[in-house]
Amino acid sequence: MGEAPARLGAKPRLLAAALTLIRSKGYSATAVDELCAAAGVTKGAFFHHFKSKEDLGVAAADHWSEMTGALFAEASYHQLDDPLDRVLAYVDFRKALLRGGVPEFTCLVGTMAQEVYQTAPAIREACERCITGHAATLEADIEAAMRDRSMTPGWTAQSLALHSQAVIQGAFILAKAGGGAEVAADSIDHLRRYIELLFGVADQCGGCPEDAPVSEMDKGGSSRRSAM
Repeated sequence: MGEAPARLGAKPRLLAAALTLIRSKGYSATAVDELCAAAGVTKGAFFHHFKSKEDLGVAAADHWSEMTGALFAEASYHQLDDPLDRVLAYVDFRKALLRGGVPEFTCLVGTMAQEVYQTAPAIREACERCITGHAATLEADIEAAMRDRSMTPGWTAQSLALHSQAVIQGAFILAKAGGGAEVAADSIDHLRRYIELLFGVADQCGGCPEDAPVSEMDKGGSSRRSAM
């Protein structure tokens, strides 16, 4: 995501700058002065809208949740009839979002949570709300897929939905450590295969399809990639 357009007000421009800079440099390394410069606003305007940098971090997490929530709500995998197909297509969609540089496809709230989980509890809680809230959107389809197959396993839809986010966030860490999307894509492929095994799906094509179709609506902009 580039710098915020000048036609936006100061607050949305600061939030847009935060999404870019924090994903590129991390929360701790991003200074208020840098945020103001990237947003094209004064420091006075910053403190008019946010009491502190931590206050901005909470607002950025909430803004990220709203943006990525809209992206996933509009995704075409919701149109599939079979709930398990929807879950697997969600995983394919997450893989398809691994485009551009590492800061473009990795997750703002995952980045912040790793840095500030001990030092900024308000940001940590905002990040938790975002990640668990997104995971909760998968639960209904997982539960429906379990009912369709008369499954009564020792795990829940909620636990599998949260596990999916643990794998995806871990994939982003590997991408940062290794400098690219390929290792993250491998992890997401393994997540797909794991879900297929849980539901007894015969693996007829060796795992996640490399050319899984993604509609133009699903592609979204770089500012909304990764999402969680």
